[in-house]
Amino acid sequence: MTDRYAVVGNPVAHSRSPSIHSRFARQTGQDIEYGRLLAPLDGFVATVERFRDEGGRGLNVTVPFKLEAFAWVRRRSPRAQGAGAVNTLRFDRDGTFGDNTDGAGLVRDIESRLGLALSGRSVLVLGAGGAARGVLGPLLDAGVARLTITNRTPAKAAGLVDAFAGRAPDEARSGEAPTAPLRARLRACEFALLEAGFDVVVNATSSGISGARLPVADAVFAAAALAYDMFYAPRDTAFVAQARAAGCARVSDGLGMLVEQAAESFLVWRGVRPLTAPVYEALRAELAAETA
Repeated sequence: MTDRYAVVGNPVAHSRSPSIHSRFARQTGQDIEYGRLLAPLDGFVATVERFRDEGGRGLNVTVPFKLEAFAWVRRRSPRAQGAGAVNTLRFDRDGTFGDNTDGAGLVRDIESRLGLALSGRSVLVLGAGGAARGVLGPLLDAGVARLTITNRTPAKAAGLVDAFAGRAPDEARSGEAPTAPLRARLRACEFALLEAGFDVVVNATSSGISGARLPVADAVFAAAALAYDMFYAPRDTAFVAQARAAGCARVSDGLGMLVEQAAESFLVWRGVRPLTAPVYEALRAELAAETA
């Protein structure tokens, strides 16, 4: 019997998740079908419960429902608990389970595809909203030595530091993490006070969508080994273009993160991790064709 999965959101027609998971299924020999599920803005829970009650096995949750999914589900993974958001739902005999695979996707893309080990690195995260919150825990679990958060509203960055300073490291990665207390590894900083010295700069703001230039000095980008935008697009995002022009050694958008977080969801659902490199290459080719 074919198991049913989907991505739920509003809007959802643009989602590349069906293409990604169809490729994963063919590659791993899993008998699934994967579609799109448009939920009314005031009808997320009803839509999800109907899908589940009709035999659906799992959902990816995209904007604007990740916080609502977190509030609805009762069984959550530690990384979903830390992120305060759920992007993966699994329906099984034990009930409904919520997870968040965004941060794991970011870390795997940086470490596996881009080949940059994060342990011992200094990382700057731009932004203090939901996107940033979803990746802080996995970055800490990857063993970063210093994690700085900056935001146009400094109080929000300081709030994230307070929220994560007391968390326990993930058991799967705790053996790789530095022994320094989390409070010593975390800090908030205003944009205007940023100085060069970061190995990795991660953009978790909405500038990838808005196209706004971020108030980050060129020297910060020039000294970094990698500038990474969590947003992806057929052409360079504004952040990628800004970092490249400033002389950053290496830049990347978030397409690889999209594929890796999907693979992590697939693992949560099916117990097997698909190969991501061929799927990433196929999506990159699709994006290139769209701009030709």
